[in-house]
Amino acid sequence: MKVKTLENERAKLLALENYHYSDLLPLSQEVDLNAYGGSDISTGPKLTAYIKDAIKRQSVGTALPFIIFDKKHGKFAGSTRFGNIDALNKVVHIGWTWLGEDFRGSGLNLHVKFLMLRYAFEKLRYERVEFRIDERNTRSRKAVEKLGATLEGIMRKDIITKNGRRRNSCCYSILKEEWEEIKNTRFIDILDSKEE
Repeated sequence: MKVKTLENERAKLLALENYHYSDLLPLSQEVDLNAYGGSDISTGPKLTAYIKDAIKRQSVGTALPFIIFDKKHGKFAGSTRFGNIDALNKVVHIGWTWLGEDFRGSGLNLHVKFLMLRYAFEKLRYERVEFRIDERNTRSRKAVEKLGATLEGIMRKDIITKNGRRRNSCCYSILKEEWEEIKNTRFIDILDSKEE
């Protein structure tokens, strides 16, 4: 999975670099990843470690992290990632997504997910995209269900969150053969807008 820029009329995803720290720091103060995930970006040093870890995973081929730029507002909005990349079996996870307060519920995340799903299925020809979400995170679960992902099951106590709690993860997926219908029904407004 090569580093590249993914872009449409609303969103631009750029490969995450260490120098993006200053762009992400103010946004990271608005996000509590402790509640549901295994990541912590609550302080400057923790954000630095988070970025370094993402770039390290990219260097060994297991992740492709991005910084999200909202073209409508001309501002950086957060971060997301392809992770657990399995090139042999053509399976990838989309996750590690977080947005600053001003960008949540704005429609930006739909554009981000469209760009990533299109890249995974149409450019890389992957067979399966997975999303794993804390069972208690109803907002994220509803967002993924709105995309057309199928809940396959719940993995019990599979991740230790940063606050020390073991979470249950809901495993959702979209398969390559489902993508065309999902693209043409769930992302119709994006398809109707001007693509770059």
